[in-house]
Amino acid sequence: MEHVTIYGRTSCGFCVRAKHLCESRGIPHTWIDMVAEGLSKDDVADRIGRPVYTVPQILVGQQYIGGSDEFVQYVRAQEAATAN
Repeated sequence: MEHVTIYGRTSCGFCVRAKHLCESRGIPHTWIDMVAEGLSKDDVADRIGRPVYTVPQILVGQQYIGGSDEFVQYVRAQEAATAN
């Protein structure tokens, strides 16, 4: 799988879930802690090119995936595709 970028907050359970999914599956990723980096949702929106209302915001390579639920579905679909 391509490199994953996760914009999130450590206080967000969905953000931590996405990060742990990468860690448990050995998926290369970059965790960007919005609080530690001083990033607002508008800053992240400027980086990903779409409005941000919730976190996490996740990209695989340059492809926007969405939030935690969408990322879990994406990973499962990728795993299923490679298992066949």
